[in-house]
Amino acid sequence: MFRLVSTVAGYDKLTSQGKELFRQIEELKALRVRVGYQHGKEQDDNGVDIADIAMFNEIGTDNAPARPFMRKSVDDNASSINSACKSLLQSITKGEKTAKDVYQTLGNMQKGLIQDKITSGEFTPNAPSTIRRKKSDKPLIDTGRMRQSVSFVIKKKGGD
Repeated sequence: MFRLVSTVAGYDKLTSQGKELFRQIEELKALRVRVGYQHGKEQDDNGVDIADIAMFNEIGTDNAPARPFMRKSVDDNASSINSACKSLLQSITKGEKTAKDVYQTLGNMQKGLIQDKITSGEFTPNAPSTIRRKKSDKPLIDTGRMRQSVSFVIKKKGGD
């Protein structure tokens, strides 16, 4: 642990480590991590944006039921996500990680949780016609492209 404040001639003075901590806190407040699918980044073989395919599966369509793999990845793992956030914030106060490190770790964690939910989530079964076409009864898995396309970006807040 490092000292945040030193006392010189009766006055408290922020140490360089204290200044760095406050800088990292400001950076945490200025950034965000977006996990999921980045629109316009990738298309399937028919030219459909993978972000749109993920959205259709997440919320459902007139012809297909909702299979909320992104929401459930958060809902089903809320306590472990909160624990990770707590631990990562503590690592900033110890000078072990930066704000970008924290968002990188959280982005990778959530990416993995979404991919796990796609693979192992319990969803409405595929229709018989879909099973015949895909030759599989596994919802959300066809070519594997949607699962592989989960990504994250770290951006400044207020941008797009």
